[in-house]
Amino acid sequence: MSQMGSPRDRYAVIGNPVGHSKSPFIHARFAEQTGEPIEYTHLLAPIEAFVSHVQAFIEAGGRGLNVTVPFKLEAHAFATRLSPRAAAAGAVNTLRFEAGEIHGDNTDGFGLVRDIEVNLATPLKGVRILLLGAGGAARGVVLPMLERAPHTLTIVNRTAAKAQELVSQFGEAAQAAGCRLTGGGATAIEPGAYDVIVNATAGSLDAALPECDDRAFGGGTLAYDMMYGAQPTVFMQHAQTLGARAADGLGMLVEQAAESFYIWRGVRPDGAPVLAELRRMLAAPSAA
Repeated sequence: MSQMGSPRDRYAVIGNPVGHSKSPFIHARFAEQTGEPIEYTHLLAPIEAFVSHVQAFIEAGGRGLNVTVPFKLEAHAFATRLSPRAAAAGAVNTLRFEAGEIHGDNTDGFGLVRDIEVNLATPLKGVRILLLGAGGAARGVVLPMLERAPHTLTIVNRTAAKAQELVSQFGEAAQAAGCRLTGGGATAIEPGAYDVIVNATAGSLDAALPECDDRAFGGGTLAYDMMYGAQPTVFMQHAQTLGARAADGLGMLVEQAAESFYIWRGVRPDGAPVLAELRRMLAAPSAA
């Protein structure tokens, strides 16, 4: 534990662009809540200069970084040690610098699962999950979802082969969890409403709906979009017209940050009050 009066440990979020990131706000709240002596800022790196900027940050005494677009793959390559979930995701969003080692982790999937199970009170054990998309965002959440032992996880992607690749990659983990893992194009969606549908496509950025059979949505379905904004996304609106409950990814953002904080400090902050504060800020007229 840092002693009273000692300098604050330095952390930052690195990306390009990065000025819009809410991570400094979130981590400042976590520091206040836990009493941990940290300083957390934005770090803008030129596209071709990720490694040199990280090295300079380490040399200046930096203790850890959150990594956002477009550097998650470079962070994965830069790490000297990877957590199992970072290795499975093929991407790193959290770096911890300690004793000459660069630890790489990925907290996105943990954040998604915790938001769904804790904040949205929807247990994943024994349920049917439909995951829309098979890109980096989807890959990062498959293992943490399988670890909750759902009944079925169906991965659907416009390019069926990409979904099938994930099914192959995570086949052993699914078997260990006792989960039936399937995937492909839109025809891979099985009959009956799913308990949880996660939109891991970037469609909401362009107000585009992912390909999905309307019959997959029902009154007991949680439709979760990884994206978030001041207004419900088109995916959320569509799900609600079909009778489903809808949620955005703001809670995932807060909970993945809380897990990063825990990796760095060994202290787990409470995400709920920070999420509530962010939600109020997002709803305010000035947030537009």
